[in-house]
Amino acid sequence: MSPDNKTPFEDFGRKVDRGLGEAARKMEQEGERFIAYFNDEVVPAIRTNSTKALRVAAEKLSQLANYMEQKTSK
Repeated sequence: MSPDNKTPFEDFGRKVDRGLGEAARKMEQEGERFIAYFNDEVVPAIRTNSTKALRVAAEKLSQLANYMEQKTSK
């Protein structure tokens, strides 16, 4: 079949193919933006908050150890 004798189905297929290709390209770009945001913003915040939580937990464990030592030495 020559290019001049396209059927409506062929035209529809090409349009769908172009649309899906564009959607896939946009999804890939958005995925890259999300990964960059996650790595640049979320991960550092989690690390900061985790560090603070560990320091608080260490302080509380130290206080508990002191309390236990005082109770057993009496």
